[in-house]
Amino acid sequence: NYKFFMISIIIPIYNQADKIGKCLDSILNQTYKNFEIIIVNDGSTDNIEKVLKNYKSKFSAQGGPASGWQIFSQKNKGAPAARNRGYGEASGEYLFFCDADAILKPEALKTMLNALKQHQEASYAFSSFLWGRKLFKLGPFEAEKLKKAPYIHTMSLIRREHFPASGWDESIKKLQDWDLWLTMLEQGWSGVWIDKVLFKVQTGGTISSWLPSFAYKFMPFLPNVKKYKKAMEIIKKKHNL
Repeated sequence: NYKFFMISIIIPIYNQADKIGKCLDSILNQTYKNFEIIIVNDGSTDNIEKVLKNYKSKFSAQGGPASGWQIFSQKNKGAPAARNRGYGEASGEYLFFCDADAILKPEALKTMLNALKQHQEASYAFSSFLWGRKLFKLGPFEAEKLKKAPYIHTMSLIRREHFPASGWDESIKKLQDWDLWLTMLEQGWSGVWIDKVLFKVQTGGTISSWLPSFAYKFMPFLPNVKKYKKAMEIIKKKHNL
């Protein structure tokens, strides 16, 4: 039922059983409750299934409907493919692609949803965030700034009707969010910035190779990292920048 859930939270996961608990706790603690959770297990080899089983019970205990919790497993194909699988299963009017190592503030979903209701011209709402203890204060949406560098995080609330029909580009291995925002920009869509920290990202431990650490996604880190420089060149070429 397309109208039943307002927000579809889509979480791709690969060997992050140690981090997903805090992420799911933060989702269950949201002040806004009309959402479904779609988890795509991208070929994990850890004990993630056991962890997720426990959280399904928590979700049900809070009165979450059975249809609001879905888990899909696939062979390891990478984050864009996992996100596309989740998108294909989503029923919400808004999409929220959540990273498994993120912890949301309780008011995160409500704040982003309110921003989109207040800014009908915006196709997605994005906020500042903490990476460990480091603050990334992103600043207002600027098309020219976006064309130069990836500064908007994946974890933005997106109007489903404005999400590209082609979904995430599965051929792009790094900086996939930058590619998405540029594709949406080409289609005439823009975002609105919320001047608040709405989530933080857990640092430490191993960072999966398929899910790039966005510590490197932002200037001034980026030019120092060869593989990200190459990724930027690929995306710039695709978008004629």
